[in-house]
Amino acid sequence: MNSVKKERLYLFDTTLRDGAQTNGVDFTLADKQVIAAMLDDLGIDYVEGGYPGANPLDSEFFATRPKLNHARFTAFGMTRRAGRSASNDPGVAGLLEAKADAICFVAKASAYQVRVALETTKEENLASIRDSVAAAKAAGREVMLDCEHFFDGYKEDPSFALACAKAAYEAGARWVVLCDTNGGTMPNEIETIVTEVTKHIPGDHVGIHAHNDTEQAVANSLAAVRAGARQIQGTLNGLGERCGNANLCSLIPTLKLKKEFSDAFEIGVTAEKLATLVKVSRTLDDMLNRVPNRHAPYVGESAFVTKTGIHASAVLKDPQTYEHVLPELVGNHRKVLVSDQAGRSNVIAELDRAGIPYEKSDPKLTRLVEELKAREAAGYAYESANASFELLARRTLGKVPHYFEVEQFDVNVEQRYNALGERVTVALAVVKVDVAGEHLISAAEGNGPVNALDVALRKDLGKYQKYIEGLTLIDYRVRILNGGTGAVTRVLIESEDENGGRWTTVGVSPNIIDASFQALMDSVIYKLVKSGAPA
Repeated sequence: MNSVKKERLYLFDTTLRDGAQTNGVDFTLADKQVIAAMLDDLGIDYVEGGYPGANPLDSEFFATRPKLNHARFTAFGMTRRAGRSASNDPGVAGLLEAKADAICFVAKASAYQVRVALETTKEENLASIRDSVAAAKAAGREVMLDCEHFFDGYKEDPSFALACAKAAYEAGARWVVLCDTNGGTMPNEIETIVTEVTKHIPGDHVGIHAHNDTEQAVANSLAAVRAGARQIQGTLNGLGERCGNANLCSLIPTLKLKKEFSDAFEIGVTAEKLATLVKVSRTLDDMLNRVPNRHAPYVGESAFVTKTGIHASAVLKDPQTYEHVLPELVGNHRKVLVSDQAGRSNVIAELDRAGIPYEKSDPKLTRLVEELKAREAAGYAYESANASFELLARRTLGKVPHYFEVEQFDVNVEQRYNALGERVTVALAVVKVDVAGEHLISAAEGNGPVNALDVALRKDLGKYQKYIEGLTLIDYRVRILNGGTGAVTRVLIESEDENGGRWTTVGVSPNIIDASFQALMDSVIYKLVKSGAPA
């Protein structure tokens, strides 16, 4: 049987350029170098590094070409300005000087934008496109043109939008990229317009650049591929200004795992590299100090989570009942939540995942299910606190060593003047622990009562101190569960160890300090269990 030859689909990443316009995102030079290498390793075809000449950081980044094994390093910039020649335009000169394999020019493809934003003529805009592409082509660069506002421009004046695209192609552009710059075009419109464009420009020279202002950037990108486009531009985790760009962390698995696309196309991302996608996504978030979107498709922590008992029971029989792909294919994992909706199936699944031994006939399992439901009714959230669930399960099944006991703790918050005459607030905590009969007292100051308590608790645990040296608290979240003076507080604490492992613990109490201390204690004890500390 002859296999049908697949068409090549090219992936263009603009995380370092368009993604850098995200509110709150600020890349350093080192960040850009690491991310470019990570994208190259993943199998991305084009890595757009930024806009040389627009700022010192990007100019420095393009002073030396990164060592990329697969991806083509791409510089972004504007076509020549109206009234200047390409050889006399500093922006074009900066692009030609950049140590890049490819140049991506951006030009208006909307008569309205040319008239209002550029205040020039259609003819001059077309000439600018032709001259800039020809200059870069003559310099031996692979050239592409981002047709900015293409879809809005096409709906307003199709002949001019198309003329802009054709001008780039006829001048030698390898790719003509159609941009939904304002992000408001619908998928059916994208498919109709791209189909029309490919009657004039071959589809294997057409790309799509979609913004996510109607939550359809991924859908619009796929619609363009159906219509003939063969390059997709996007960003990791959907970064980008306003509502972001097409999310490559959603597009890549869809292209690899959905038959409509996997049977027809091949991309540069191998199955082996696809399995690193969760790590890539989380690495970027860590670098930017952003909390990962737990509900993100494919790569989110909740992407393969099951909560209700009926669903959990079905997933345990056959994961396909509630999963559209195997989580391992993208580097994720299946998780059955333990919550007030949970039944015995959920609890057993979580015990298996955590590697906690049990006997199915053990009556303690029933007690564990009832205990979970009672605690969740009181405000505990074990679906968000995996480590606290494991400790509760181990305790109920009689499998947690007694490491130490906190005999007493005290926290004071004092507001006073410091030596500079400034009014400051200082928290001081004292913790007294019993470690195998040895009584230890530790005191510590912190920038708040919980921080002081955390530092004091972990300051000296005697023979267990070496096991918690690498433990750090990385996130602290508080939620008030009901109103009034008797409000109950839930505290979730996320911790990390020296190997990058993360876990979450929970505490609940009318007293925020008490709730925090419960979560802190669980975090420390979980680290000891995880490290195999002797009793």
